[in-house]
Amino acid sequence: MPVSTLSAAVHITPVVIKTFAQHGKRLTTKRKEKRPDEAQDDIFFDEAFHIVKAFIELGTRNTVESLQAFTNTHVLAPYWASVAAVCIPLKSCNDAADVLIEWFGPDELKAVVGGERWWQVRGLDGVDGEWITQKDYLSDGKVHGPPGRKLSDDDETVLRMEELDRVMLYVHGGGYFWGSINTHRYQLIRYARKIKGKIFAVNYRKAPQYPWPCPLQDVLAAYIYLIRPPPDALHKAIPASKIVLAGDSAGGGLCLSTLSILRDMGIPMPAGCVLISPWVDLTHSFPSVMENTETDIIPQHGFLAKPSTLWPVDPLNEARVVPAKRGPPPDPGHADQLRPTKARVEEEKADESAVKDQTEDDGETSTPPSKAEIADSDDYDIDQWEPRPPRVKMTDPNAEPLELQRSQIQLYATTEQLTHPLVSPLLQGSLGNLPPLYILAGNDEVLRDEIIYISHRAAYPEQYPTRRGALRDARRQKENSERYTRPTKVHLQVYDDMCHVLTVFTFTESAKLAYRSIGEFVKHVTTDNDEEHLVRNPFPELQRFSSNETTEGRNKSDAPKARSEAILYNGSSSSDPAKINAAPRNDLEKITGTISTLENPDEIRMIRERVNIKGQPRPMENRQDMSVLAIKPTEIGIIKEAPTMRWLKGQEEWDKKYKREAERAVRQREKNQEKAKKLIAHARDQGLVLSSDRGPEISRVLSTSAHTTNGMIQEDRRWGPLDLDDERPPPTAIAKRRDTAEALALLKTHIYHTAPATHRTIPKLKLADAIKAAFDPKDDPNKPPQQSASEAQKRNSFIPDSLHGLRIWDVLVGYFMRKSAEKATDGKNAIKEAIKL
Repeated sequence: MPVSTLSAAVHITPVVIKTFAQHGKRLTTKRKEKRPDEAQDDIFFDEAFHIVKAFIELGTRNTVESLQAFTNTHVLAPYWASVAAVCIPLKSCNDAADVLIEWFGPDELKAVVGGERWWQVRGLDGVDGEWITQKDYLSDGKVHGPPGRKLSDDDETVLRMEELDRVMLYVHGGGYFWGSINTHRYQLIRYARKIKGKIFAVNYRKAPQYPWPCPLQDVLAAYIYLIRPPPDALHKAIPASKIVLAGDSAGGGLCLSTLSILRDMGIPMPAGCVLISPWVDLTHSFPSVMENTETDIIPQHGFLAKPSTLWPVDPLNEARVVPAKRGPPPDPGHADQLRPTKARVEEEKADESAVKDQTEDDGETSTPPSKAEIADSDDYDIDQWEPRPPRVKMTDPNAEPLELQRSQIQLYATTEQLTHPLVSPLLQGSLGNLPPLYILAGNDEVLRDEIIYISHRAAYPEQYPTRRGALRDARRQKENSERYTRPTKVHLQVYDDMCHVLTVFTFTESAKLAYRSIGEFVKHVTTDNDEEHLVRNPFPELQRFSSNETTEGRNKSDAPKARSEAILYNGSSSSDPAKINAAPRNDLEKITGTISTLENPDEIRMIRERVNIKGQPRPMENRQDMSVLAIKPTEIGIIKEAPTMRWLKGQEEWDKKYKREAERAVRQREKNQEKAKKLIAHARDQGLVLSSDRGPEISRVLSTSAHTTNGMIQEDRRWGPLDLDDERPPPTAIAKRRDTAEALALLKTHIYHTAPATHRTIPKLKLADAIKAAFDPKDDPNKPPQQSASEAQKRNSFIPDSLHGLRIWDVLVGYFMRKSAEKATDGKNAIKEAIKL
């Protein structure tokens, strides 16, 4: 049964009952043992945690397409919110593509990305986006659009939002392959209320149909759409100083990659960035990935899926992890997934032959140095100690090395691409010179360590360098490490007992603090202040007393002290100013990260806090006491044995469990390929002509045939699926595939309906083909076929929006919030009664 409201209810109901039954028993045992309070002592959080965990597990038992369709189904907004749907046009997408093409350069585009065309191919006429705010914030009165343009309801809503100049550009999470603006809409409405402004949400294309860098292009297009709107956009250009970028999980990783591109290309950066549990290391190289599985909502074996024509890449592969081939691993972009050229194969054979001959001449093999011998030295073989994917770094350096063969461990990018700094931004040459970052993590989530590490990398670029191998393999990264040395201001909060993306659980005290703090941060950095002021006061916690103004009982010379006291106030559960003023200096050092901040406020780099389950911040331990910060750069951003073998165990279990489904998927792929051949052949017979075709020049005309599709050639649509003969996209990319139903829908759309500029004609369907399409429930001769749910929103056909599973979740969250508020009120009343007695 595919992922649906019904299947989710069937799967989750037993979990709800079991959690309720075990909750009381666990609390009873805990009270007897007098253990400290935990977040899951609250029945509502306990239930919500297991509901979300069970839903994600349900997703792994279904196909990728099924999960995408469910989580990208349109859900109505509540009556108190104002939502306006827009389409980020192809022009903005092309502007973003030009930026990426320049960033990569021709060599990297060819060797690593697989070309510059395939990732620009899309089924829609742009990217879905939404403006979101509270209805109370809309301007009154009649609005007027451009002369001669009839305004729709959404158009009027956009114009009525114009007075709200503060904007949060939000990038949703979902493992880079599921989720949408629909899964996050209720959270976004809450953000709009907290910032007293408007949210712009982007429904970027999802992997594996649209792998890296497709989502990155769409997020960049959304930002360009805001600061440089095309002529037909209704909103005015928004200054970068009024925009804050925000995202959770995969969305957080996309935000950080986008920031680095904006910085590198000299494009005005936003005023700040909010990163909620950002996924920044797709190699899973940190300890918490193995340690926190039981306390997080992320599946133990990663995002597996039931086999389909789309995924996995090789459903019947029986050798996913194999002994490594002789010689160093291939360069990024040259592994099997990207189909190496004949020249590359011959080059590798020559290299292997030379190695073999040299070994025979030597008569012996050398023993590699131990870890201790190379730990503090730069004189070592990078390929041995910082191996490139697909090679796996072994726990025992003398063990037979392994590598991943014909398998992707992530849906977002090929295994060879995982160490690219725009895939795993943790491996950026520098995270300096970025706008202020407010970063949140749950202490019990699997991504905790990488989030803590990247926060400190940004604030202390000189103390946490990128490993040598990453600088060698990625263009421009060595230059960036020397060029961008200014520390980025970071506010890091790690929440006790919280799992991945704690803001999902809006009714908890932890989430309430997070929403309030995010709102204050956005308002602070987008308030009209000069650049120098924000450099000295990047966070509202540092803004209690400005250095250029006096307050009662204080003068200018007291301002740095007052500002530091404000930091401590934010990190203390005490509300007594006398206690705050009496706090020891080392507590201030714990929060700011360096004692020098007390003398020179310009040098404040970090606010470092932990937050308890009651939403009360406290200072974080010293950096030297945190084991994650002692990990050597050579260990970071490398595929390691333990997480690889855990993934393999789960994948082999799925291979065995769903073997029949895998066999059916392979057979269906073959059938789809035959359909694709016939589709292209029929289109040629009906008059399809491409600009690349040899022969006399043909003007752009409709062919004279039986049935018009009302198609058109779009000048802004640069490329289509038939323009990629010399490109090598990843094997999952829909642009060049011909073996899935979604790929056929994309192909047909580009041939008959919205053709790229490279097409000379729009064929007309023959009568027989038109009649056949009319009787196909998944086809229509008069309009483009429905595009993949990885890009296009779905509409409910059988159940009303109010009964969709996403809507039901929001109803449950609302219930939990009311009950939590009632519990808090009852507690306050009990305290008052006790005081009276």
